[in-house]
Amino acid sequence: MISLVSEAKAQKIWFDEDNLWISLYDGRTLSVPLAYFPRLRKATKEQLSKVIISGGGLGLHWEDLDEDISVPGLLIGYKDHSKQQES
Repeated sequence: MISLVSEAKAQKIWFDEDNLWISLYDGRTLSVPLAYFPRLRKATKEQLSKVIISGGGLGLHWEDLDEDISVPGLLIGYKDHSKQQES
């Protein structure tokens, strides 16, 4: 199992109304609720489109949103634990 997590590398990402979707190089597709990441949930479509896939697919970065997400971490179930206020 650990190797499946450590080998998780993002090839493409997209969004629907409620989820972040990630296509992995190994053929898997991952869906993560935007509720896990308040900055992404509150972002505009334009802000969401400015993602940088870094580290050969291991990380996702949004400069304007100050958001960094580990792709292998998503497979383990990590989510944003910051205390952002709901609006």
